[in-house]
Amino acid sequence: MLIPLRPGELHRLIPAVATGQQFRAALGNPRKVLQRLLIATIGGVITLLISQSQLSSRWGSLWLVIGVVLLLYVLWGPIVEAGQKNAVLRRFPTAGLFEGEIVEVYRRERVENQREQADAKGQLELIENRRTWLVLELADEDGYLGRITFPMAKQHGSIRPGTLIRCVVLSDRKDFSRLGALSDAWLPGLRMWIGEYPYLLRPAFEDLCRMRLRNVSS
Repeated sequence: MLIPLRPGELHRLIPAVATGQQFRAALGNPRKVLQRLLIATIGGVITLLISQSQLSSRWGSLWLVIGVVLLLYVLWGPIVEAGQKNAVLRRFPTAGLFEGEIVEVYRRERVENQREQADAKGQLELIENRRTWLVLELADEDGYLGRITFPMAKQHGSIRPGTLIRCVVLSDRKDFSRLGALSDAWLPGLRMWIGEYPYLLRPAFEDLCRMRLRNVSS
């Protein structure tokens, strides 16, 4: 079942400004946090030193502002990244509420990062950090829709084919003949949210499902 969203409903479900949950998702793993911290520290310190040497010039205050902004990169970096992710889905002209089922569940191994490390003989070997991702194939009474992939966690072991699933479908065509993107998804039977990134405001989406699906069934 695919129910077109009314004007304004998509923007109420996917905010322009990052939520706390989206901020945490965009913050990333410890390695990504460390990278942002290094950029903020190095960039901030350098620009602050420049501002101190330019106190007598008209550019001194500008360098000072830039330095403070760079020092705060650890905070505003994830906010900007999350806002960009949200904007990608908010730009689609057509959106719909999808209710269907999971028709297939399988796993895939993904290489998260690679590095070279010397072994006991002093020879370099390639070390790969892999992570298991879960792939869900979705369909409804009209046929196959698409797939949702996300990093697998312990609680996802209960997901089985036939499980009811709800999400938002995005398209650049009014008849949804071409799939543009899928949001994160809600499994009402398992009381579980899944997805690589939390696009949707979850309480608002659950309320929308109750209202729109109840109207359809009645």
